[in-house]
Amino acid sequence: MAPTNAAVRGVAIAVVSALMLSACGGLPLPGRDRAATTDVQQGIGVNGYLWRASLDTLSFMPLAQADPWGGVINYDWYTNPQTPNERFKATVFILDTRLRADALNVTVTKEVRDAAGGWTAAPVAAQTETDLENAILTRARQLNLASAR
Repeated sequence: MAPTNAAVRGVAIAVVSALMLSACGGLPLPGRDRAATTDVQQGIGVNGYLWRASLDTLSFMPLAQADPWGGVINYDWYTNPQTPNERFKATVFILDTRLRADALNVTVTKEVRDAAGGWTAAPVAAQTETDLENAILTRARQLNLASAR
């Protein structure tokens, strides 16, 4: 008995569907390493605790841009109401997926208002960046411990 057109069409649709699913990782093909297809990292590309801690610690500053896959958080100018003649801008670099002190780098830029009312670059105390890094690391450790419970 010869197959009908409907039967051939049904088999063809099933084969094409299986091939399409296998191309997007839905069905494994023979000889294909399944571990290689599931090894893709999900979520952000950096340590989540450092990321969240950075956002929490510097939440008082306006957020300009955040790239969770590249690990860069840029903050816009912040002026403390107590010192209206100086302003700060910060950038946080998260360099690793592990919660480590060397996986974090903070840079701070400072400007002061001159006599004409314009902003001029000014040096930042060396300890400022270190203090911010330590505050972020402390917060990241707290978040890590809280999630372990």
